[in-house]
Amino acid sequence: MNRRNYQKELERVLSGIKEREPAPTLFLHSCCAPCSSYCLEYLSDYFSITVFYYNPNIYPDTEYEERVNEQERLIGELNAQGVRNPIRLVKGEYRPEVFYSAVKGLEKEPEGGARCTECFKLRLEEAARLAKEGGYDWFTTTLTISPLKDAERLNRIGEEMGEKYGVRFLNSDFKKKNGYRRSIELSKEHGLYRQNYCGCVYSRPSLP
Repeated sequence: MNRRNYQKELERVLSGIKEREPAPTLFLHSCCAPCSSYCLEYLSDYFSITVFYYNPNIYPDTEYEERVNEQERLIGELNAQGVRNPIRLVKGEYRPEVFYSAVKGLEKEPEGGARCTECFKLRLEEAARLAKEGGYDWFTTTLTISPLKDAERLNRIGEEMGEKYGVRFLNSDFKKKNGYRRSIELSKEHGLYRQNYCGCVYSRPSLP
């Protein structure tokens, strides 16, 4: 069975909407500012983007605040630089208990395993629900930019949620075409805080 090339699928969609006026709308779930940096640089030429910062998995609350503030700062700087289509930000509810309920019984799963799958489902379902509610043309997530994240799993979940709520999911593998490398460069340019763990308490490095 041939593996799908999600980057090629993305490029086919983009070729069909290049320079369309008005630009189609995209509800972009973001896991953090560094990961979103390349995605926003890449996609803002094609879409009118609303960044959806929804990550109830993040621990502790001080970490959450630092990350969401960096996301807001990055968007402000990109808009000030003059992106083709201005970028908006929507902050989701920060309710960690929703995350703990979603992963109950999976606390001892290894990083990248079944617990992460449920976390992806939680965030992508909320993105799909609000994208449909807001009348957006597309939704997607920045999560595929990470070399540690399974793009096939994320795209499968995204497609399932898109079908459930009746909104198109934009397939991606943002790490391709040196996307992850570019995100590191942009993080340096903007002086972004780059965390050393995915976000939840289970992925957090042990303190000395």
